[in-house]
Amino acid sequence: MEIGSTSVDSPPPSDHRVVVATSPQGGGTMSSGVGGASSSPISPAPSPSRYESQKRRDWNTFGQYLKNHRPPLSLARCSGAHVLEFLRYLDQFGKTKVHTQMCPFFGHPNPPAPCPCPLRQAWGSLDALIGRLRAAYEENGGKPETNPFGARAVRLYLREVREMQAKARGISYEKKKRKKPQQLQLQPPPPPPPDQLALPQSPPPPPGPGAL
Repeated sequence: MEIGSTSVDSPPPSDHRVVVATSPQGGGTMSSGVGGASSSPISPAPSPSRYESQKRRDWNTFGQYLKNHRPPLSLARCSGAHVLEFLRYLDQFGKTKVHTQMCPFFGHPNPPAPCPCPLRQAWGSLDALIGRLRAAYEENGGKPETNPFGARAVRLYLREVREMQAKARGISYEKKKRKKPQQLQLQPPPPPPPDQLALPQSPPPPPGPGAL
């Protein structure tokens, strides 16, 4: 009886054959199943988090921007001024309406009608983007002291964008202050019952004349 071999990588077929042999001494039967050697399954590598995936995409986008720059820029020559150019370049892909001061809806959080004001990148998106690129720069061998994404000019630009968009959109970007946890006020223990009060002992009476 022929038995087909089974691959280790694929599961054994459902109609696998079993060889049944008769023992010459005891007349019993011995059966042996056909199957591959058992191997522990290899657990797949954990998939990167959403933050790590987005950080990798942002880093690749910035690298492509440097290649397409005229003249092309290397990462070592990149400065805070080039980061500002990159942020302004991204504004053309923005989806946030930023009203100008001439617009009747300037400072209106919910305008009742459309207007021709330009679309820009929201401040929150730019702030998060700079945070991811700043981390990716150092993860790829950059030094913190030369990190162009942490330059003072970039921080000032983000602050200006936040203030401008807050006025134009009529919203506030101020973070809510967390309430401090109330401290437990320890109350003094209740007074002991009257029978346990430590009363001051009265001085003994002076001895009489006959006690001397």
